[in-house]
Amino acid sequence: MKQFEGKLAIVTGAARGIGRGIAQVLAERGATVALGDIDESGVAAVADAESIGRFAEQVVDDFGSVDICVPNAGVIGAPDFESRIGHVEADWNATWNINVMGTVNTISAVRNHMQEQRHGKIVIVSSQGGRPPAGSGGMWGGTVQQPYLISKSALIQYMHHLAIEMGPFNVNVNAVCPGTLWTPMWEKIAANHAVVNPELAGLEPREFFARTVKADIPLQRAPTAVDVGSAVAFLASEDASEITGQALNVNGGAVMS
Repeated sequence: MKQFEGKLAIVTGAARGIGRGIAQVLAERGATVALGDIDESGVAAVADAESIGRFAEQVVDDFGSVDICVPNAGVIGAPDFESRIGHVEADWNATWNINVMGTVNTISAVRNHMQEQRHGKIVIVSSQGGRPPAGSGGMWGGTVQQPYLISKSALIQYMHHLAIEMGPFNVNVNAVCPGTLWTPMWEKIAANHAVVNPELAGLEPREFFARTVKADIPLQRAPTAVDVGSAVAFLASEDASEITGQALNVNGGAVMS
């Protein structure tokens, strides 16, 4: 498939997990993909507007155009998240600075370019956790993930406002909301649940993940990073030219609003 032949896509957080799946699908469908990532020890740099601006400027200089922007880089909390029972101020700072401001800064680096060329597709990676809480089980239990969930909710609202602003420039802005899928981030979530819930102590993270899938997902199977990438590809395609301001769940029906 050469659906995106001649198109240039920027994907942040692309070295592993969801970002890797997104980059893989876009590349397989013909896009030239500029990958942005950084190791976890320096993850705060993802939110640095100057660094992201230089990256975007280099991409435009080298390739002449940015057609698709997918700000995906994110964190579940501060580096020691998985070992704590409750959230701390560092979790609020990390999730706001990386998940929200990292997304804002990535888009700010390309929005003027997209406005000038009068076309573009922006697909923000939020989460089903950004939707209204769906009970007390699964990843909704306890309070340790509140900073993450609220940051992802903020991204959906940001997407709505950005879609209104960018619409007159023929730029579509949407979001995907992945559900429960096995990534390095979800492995940390599983480890944290074992700390928060003593009855889960000794349960392997992958086994807890399987139980969560069975309990929470009507389709009884977890989406993959490639599933998320396929949803991003749809929203970045001409097939979605009349879709903007929408948040698309990719979660097997776990959350339906």
